[in-house]
Amino acid sequence: MKPFRIGLCMAGAVSAGAYTAGVMDYLLEALEDWQRRRGQDGVPNHTVTIPVMGGASAGGMTAMLAASAIHSDIVAVEVPQKGRLLDEHPENKFYHSWVDLTHRDMFPKMLDNSDIDGKKIISLLNSKFIDEVADKMFAPSIPQRSMPAYFESPVKVFTTLSNLGGFHYNVDFVSGRKKEKYNMSVHNDYACFEISGSPVSVNTPGWIPLDFSKDNAALKTAKDAAMATGAFPVGLQSRIIEREARYVKDIPWLRDIFNNSPLTSATVRTLNVDGGMINNEPYEKVRDLLDDFTIKERQLKEVSLDKRRELLSKINSTYESFENTIMMIDPFPSKSPGEFKFDQALFPVIGKTLSAMTAQMRAKPLDYRVGMFMADAGKFIISPSRQIRDEDGKLVNELFGEKAIACGALGGFGGFIDKEFRIHDYFLGRHNCEVFLRDYFTVPADALELNPIFAAGYSGIDKTRFGSMATGDMRYQIIPIFTDRPVPGTFAMPVFSSGTDWPSLSEKDLERFSGPVKQRVEKIILNLSDFNWLTSGLLWIGSRAVLRRLIKNKVMEAIKASLSDWELLRR
Repeated sequence: MKPFRIGLCMAGAVSAGAYTAGVMDYLLEALEDWQRRRGQDGVPNHTVTIPVMGGASAGGMTAMLAASAIHSDIVAVEVPQKGRLLDEHPENKFYHSWVDLTHRDMFPKMLDNSDIDGKKIISLLNSKFIDEVADKMFAPSIPQRSMPAYFESPVKVFTTLSNLGGFHYNVDFVSGRKKEKYNMSVHNDYACFEISGSPVSVNTPGWIPLDFSKDNAALKTAKDAAMATGAFPVGLQSRIIEREARYVKDIPWLRDIFNNSPLTSATVRTLNVDGGMINNEPYEKVRDLLDDFTIKERQLKEVSLDKRRELLSKINSTYESFENTIMMIDPFPSKSPGEFKFDQALFPVIGKTLSAMTAQMRAKPLDYRVGMFMADAGKFIISPSRQIRDEDGKLVNELFGEKAIACGALGGFGGFIDKEFRIHDYFLGRHNCEVFLRDYFTVPADALELNPIFAAGYSGIDKTRFGSMATGDMRYQIIPIFTDRPVPGTFAMPVFSSGTDWPSLSEKDLERFSGPVKQRVEKIILNLSDFNWLTSGLLWIGSRAVLRRLIKNKVMEAIKASLSDWELLRR
């Protein structure tokens, strides 16, 4: 039977990668539970597979983390009981990487000055903790089991990169007596890997074979790529990646630029920052890879490009015929733009210019039509949602997107303030994924009977236990959930030190960051450039007397304001 394929797309998230990790943890747990029950009475027998995982920034890091966990046993992290809230859980890679990190409070470590060597400043924040986490997560490990059936071998995994050097190409223009070359460069880069379920790797052109069982060059490249895609510009350290040219020249979305500008060396070395800067939600790339399956299985290669696009859109955008879909995990879903302010002052214009440049770099012109007109079946999204209820259980408010997660404060850096913030978002991710799979990742009843995959999968069994009326009409789960439905308005969340299910800190708690902020500011000021002894002395006096205190106060005020805005600050 043809499998139903899910392409996972994980958006950038900074510390809210804890939310994405929670979603992934529950998703794989649900697929594992279904796999264990196969063949039993009343269990749907269609097949769901994951052949593609791609992401940007924290999402790309989580995609790589999921790849490293394919051959590991799934060990669930139970909701912490009183007195065990801050326990570490190395048995679960998602939790250990995104929630435990290296310390409860990451800010003191990120403000430590051990990364400033002489006059060289590589980032505003110390990024060494990222290397520590990557070293643990990408250490060679003996496989605990074979690849689960819900991963489709070879699994393709990619991260977006913002390649600062870029790849150069040119176009010939006729100019008088000779041709002039119009030189251009592209900076949207991708690190592409594939993990095989058998000892013999497939070696698809453009995809680096990745084996987590032994130390090798590919594993180092994967670790570097995971750190590079999350290298938040200026704030975190940029990263260098080395790849064999034979893999780079065949990256599916870059190969055309090398037609007249071929790579000349055997190894390609690039300097990279956060992949989300250029492409923060690479759903169109995941769609490309899913479409490849349809093209191959329906023998559409010989069909014209326009006709092929039309056919693909029809096949995979309606519930009656879709064979695959995109599942995007996005802790910071985009919002409708507010009213534009026509302020021509210098600094507002600078801000608007940077915002416009970033937005344009992330735009996907070729996909406007497909993205806007493709029906719901072709794309799903899991994003934060949290209900606030009073003591009687009455709904008071419902929050969506970044306001529903604790890590959303400080532009996504809030999770580095306190581990409790990351714990909250991890378990919220699990809860949101459960609700999503139960009630929204579904097929309408009438379409189910027409779609060969689901009609066969649900044939001869009682479908009612897998049905949902959450959207107003009867729909059935694509991934069956077998656990009991939670009591409405409740979900698994620990009680935090605040005494509630929402973490918060006091202003006194934040004062411990004041000293490290001052020391970091002074170190950066004194090492921005080479100065003579007199200038250095005056700058040292000025930094201690005025600048350090001034900037420290501004930073602390910004932290308090953001936490207060997120209701994470107790007065």
